[in-house]
Amino acid sequence: MTEDNSQAATAGEAEFAIVRIYLKDVSLEAPNSPGVFAEDFKPEISLQLNTTVNNIEENLYEVGLNITVTAKQGEKTGFLVEVQQAGLFSLKGFDQAQKGTMLGAYCPNILFPYAREEISSLVTKGGFPPLLLAPINFDMMYAEKAAENAQQAASAS
Repeated sequence: MTEDNSQAATAGEAEFAIVRIYLKDVSLEAPNSPGVFAEDFKPEISLQLNTTVNNIEENLYEVGLNITVTAKQGEKTGFLVEVQQAGLFSLKGFDQAQKGTMLGAYCPNILFPYAREEISSLVTKGGFPPLLLAPINFDMMYAEKAAENAQQAASAS
């Protein structure tokens, strides 16, 4: 342990730890196969993203990243992939604002590469061309949501 780390620990500084990262739920649907493979497949991709936070016990939180990717060509769905990537995180010594940022932005940033890899793997195993999702700026998403919530609270008062 370095001198800086030991001083932080004795001063009661914030502590963060990844307890476990795991795949909570996954599914791949290809409702129009095998017909979709006979076509020149150039689908329109849509992405739905949602995060969840559950307080498991004191200082222990489950953060979930729920991603749904749909590939449609015209009215036909080529594939639909749903992944729920989750993690258990230990947070000690953070104030409410810091805890919100950690759970709402930092932890999803940790989970996203795992979910992206799982989606890519499922799509490829389903016989479709590889799909690699672009990085997502969870910090910006969290900041926008916090500003929206603050604005709603101000207008309610």
